[in-house]
Amino acid sequence: MVILKKIKGATLIEVLTASILIIIVFMIASLSFNNIFKNQIQRDHSTIENRVKELEYLSIHGRIKLPYAEDFDGWEILINTEEEKMILLYTREDVEYKKQLVVRR
Repeated sequence: MVILKKIKGATLIEVLTASILIIIVFMIASLSFNNIFKNQIQRDHSTIENRVKELEYLSIHGRIKLPYAEDFDGWEILINTEEEKMILLYTREDVEYKKQLVVRR
């Protein structure tokens, strides 16, 4: 008859403790990545910036009548002229951006 060697193994408590620690680490990492991605999406203003550049081009080349107002994707866009300056203002809720352009005619 073959003599079997006794193999040392982990107890059930040790396995559960290690599993819980691994789960906690993965939960913290998951929440951190979720927060980072959410903030990145909220800060993405590329669509409004592209629309503002398009309106800037159109206003400089006289393709739109000034003063101009538009609602675009939750943003309010206003273009006014003062003397030799054109003021482009776009706002949404608590965020406000102002851009001054020099009109050369």
